[in-house]
Amino acid sequence: MPGLYYEEFEVGETIEHERRRTISESDNQQFCDMTMNQQPLHLDAEFAAETNFGERLVNGLYTMALAVGITIPETTDGTIVANLSYDNVEHPKPVFHGDTISVSSTVTDKRETSDGERGVVTMHVTVSNQDDEVVCEFDRTVLSRKCPTE
Repeated sequence: MPGLYYEEFEVGETIEHERRRTISESDNQQFCDMTMNQQPLHLDAEFAAETNFGERLVNGLYTMALAVGITIPETTDGTIVANLSYDNVEHPKPVFHGDTISVSSTVTDKRETSDGERGVVTMHVTVSNQDDEVVCEFDRTVLSRKCPTE
């Protein structure tokens, strides 16, 4: 089933995404390696043990990227033209290895493009851990296809 076309998004609607993901140490390590982020807070257990957190943190960009991926099936799978922006990113709580994240998207705005051919949709994405604590939130704006006409 494809994602939503522009006309199918409703401002104020909240989509609770069904998929969740438990983040492993390997996930975090691979993401840090791929992005060349060698911050010891993410990778060095002894270093992290000496911080206020007491253990390694999952890279915040991985948390955000994973959240976007989780939202795709119910929002923009096959219906997106482009991601336009990610704004107002916040990480109010840390994510640790073994945390399970879940995601919801609330449609906050939509408007047609000036040519009327497509639409711009903004969603507020909220990422929570297994204790229902918000660990990341941001606004995602997409350029969406309109429903095909026959």
